[in-house]
Amino acid sequence: MMQTIVKSIVFAATLAIAAPATAQKAGGTLIWGTTQVARHFNPAVQSGYATAMVGAQVFASPLRFDDKWNPQPYLAESWSFQDDGKSLLLKLVPNATFHDGKPVTSEDVAFSIMAIKANHPFSSMLAAVERVDTPSPTVAIIRMSQPHPAIFLALSPALCPIMPKHIFGDGADLKTHARNTTPIGSGPYKLAEFKPGEHIILEKNPAFFIKDRPKFDRIIVRIFRDSNALAVAIERKEIQFTPFWADLALLDRLSKTPGIATTDKGGDAIGPLNWLAFNTKKKPLDDARVRQAISFAIDREFITKKLHNGRSRIATGPIAPGAPFYSGAVEHYKVDLEKANRLLDQAGLKKGAGGVRASLSVDYLPGSNEQQKNVAEYLKPQLKKIGIEVTVRNAPDFPTWAKRVGAHDFDMTMDAVFNWGDPVIGVHRTYLSSNIRPGIIWSNTQSYSNPKVDDLLAKAAVERDPAKRKAEYQEFQKIVVGDAPIAYINVLPYFTIYEKNLRSLPTTIWGAMAPIDEMYRE
Repeated sequence: MMQTIVKSIVFAATLAIAAPATAQKAGGTLIWGTTQVARHFNPAVQSGYATAMVGAQVFASPLRFDDKWNPQPYLAESWSFQDDGKSLLLKLVPNATFHDGKPVTSEDVAFSIMAIKANHPFSSMLAAVERVDTPSPTVAIIRMSQPHPAIFLALSPALCPIMPKHIFGDGADLKTHARNTTPIGSGPYKLAEFKPGEHIILEKNPAFFIKDRPKFDRIIVRIFRDSNALAVAIERKEIQFTPFWADLALLDRLSKTPGIATTDKGGDAIGPLNWLAFNTKKKPLDDARVRQAISFAIDREFITKKLHNGRSRIATGPIAPGAPFYSGAVEHYKVDLEKANRLLDQAGLKKGAGGVRASLSVDYLPGSNEQQKNVAEYLKPQLKKIGIEVTVRNAPDFPTWAKRVGAHDFDMTMDAVFNWGDPVIGVHRTYLSSNIRPGIIWSNTQSYSNPKVDDLLAKAAVERDPAKRKAEYQEFQKIVVGDAPIAYINVLPYFTIYEKNLRSLPTTIWGAMAPIDEMYRE
């Protein structure tokens, strides 16, 4: 075994992280409400919180994270870098078993990591991983072609479920595997029943490898057709816990319900951004001055305070506030119509009949009126003030919108994109010129290309010094915001609605996309 280098990071901890000494009520049933409809519960092949919320309860992952972005032991009780950061050694807990009673071994870890690399839509997440060695049943060594600092967050519950090789390694296509809807993992809860569109029932795993967890005997996830129906159930006290609530108008109503509380704590790693994307290959949007002018015309204060009832925060760039690599040292594009008009003049867009300089269409992601449709419609009168005539183009459903945007068949579009923890996982995909891939949604659909940005992202992807890496991402943010392939609008507001007698809510960086094994009812 290679000798750990002097500067390697070594985290070691015991799993004596059981219940605190204060009295807690174990047992009972938690009724969880959602409008999200997951096709299945295997985060190895599917991103998004509809899959991850349940997947994180069924599957355990090598690491978990606290609310300060610090990795914590989970299936791996300790870990260390070797080989100048190109190998990561995981020492597994010795007592973890899958729900069918078979032990979790390094073979399962190796199988899972390589399966995720081959099947997960986030291709950059494990791109540096070449193989996983298994020198013993409790030691797995992730071998990488180059240092890959993103590997820590890539081992999170929402991204790295450890699957039993004896079930998922049967040769069937993992993306369509029959057990994705009836998975077996080693997490705190077992999947007992799934009725699509109705409910999901999770039962306590009595053999869970962390002592005195989970707290609840059962979780029933009830699925509602829309937020209005779910709100009524919350008010009737039929639902006790609802994460990722985004309907701001209903939130104000629910926050006044006796016995109900709300919080926006947790989930910082998700980094959900609401933005206006430009097709930089279409005239006149191929001119950065035109894109900058449009950004200067947008009143983000009005959007966040009026359209969003003061419940959302202004976004300033490609990395969300609250993330370790966020930098506010960028152009904030505070509304300035005079400057916007001056930039359009400089770009040669002169006013014609009726004061119109150009006509553009704007699409929006269907299904979220407050964050998408309403902002798109706001742009029509607002951009008219600088001579840009806007047509709002509706899409009847998500596939229609995704096909248009993926094919680069748009002028401007509202969009919502997540950071997913480390920038390598969720940020790079939007800006790398190598990721301009027609037909693929949530890639570089803006056709943005800047060699300096490509170079900075390549360096940041392998930089092991946190200070140097932060400096590289700071420069990246400044350049991208200046080039303006995207006008950043706001951070998507997600809230957790819960009964006031619930304790130890999931307020870590992954929110309810992490195990809720500590939550209990007082």
